[in-house]
Amino acid sequence: MSETSEFENPGPLAETETVAEVEADIASLSEDSPLVGIIMGSKSDLPVMEKAAAVLTEKGITSEVRVMSAHRDPETVADYCKNAQMRGLKVIIAGAGLSAALPGVAAAHTALPVIGVPLSSALSAAGGLDAILSVIQMPPGVPVAAVGLDNAKNAGHLAARIVQT
Repeated sequence: MSETSEFENPGPLAETETVAEVEADIASLSEDSPLVGIIMGSKSDLPVMEKAAAVLTEKGITSEVRVMSAHRDPETVADYCKNAQMRGLKVIIAGAGLSAALPGVAAAHTALPVIGVPLSSALSAAGGLDAILSVIQMPPGVPVAAVGLDNAKNAGHLAARIVQT
């Protein structure tokens, strides 16, 4: 098969190869592929957010944990969320403090359910009220489910209910 530029019509053979490649990618997804993505804005959020992973593990639901900041690395967040469904994820749990933009940014880049976990810190206003309000005050068309302050455990339970339905 000859090489084609991006401007040439690749023809039906290339289209068939593309479909075959996609089917191979789908077939390569194992039963152990994560169903829930757990993302957080900072490594310091890990002790709270790993409680969601623990709940999911107890229920036999696979998950993955990633650190990515909606402010410091927005492209990473967008790419992760845009590709989440294709990779087999069914739900994203996003934990963040202060302005807590991560859950909303995640929801803006995926059709998957997003569960926001507002997180408190030493810098939080009014004990975490800033994060709570940021997670629950979303614009129309960008829904984020929310659990209580620092309650990643409930996010794990909610994600399990979504996956198991």
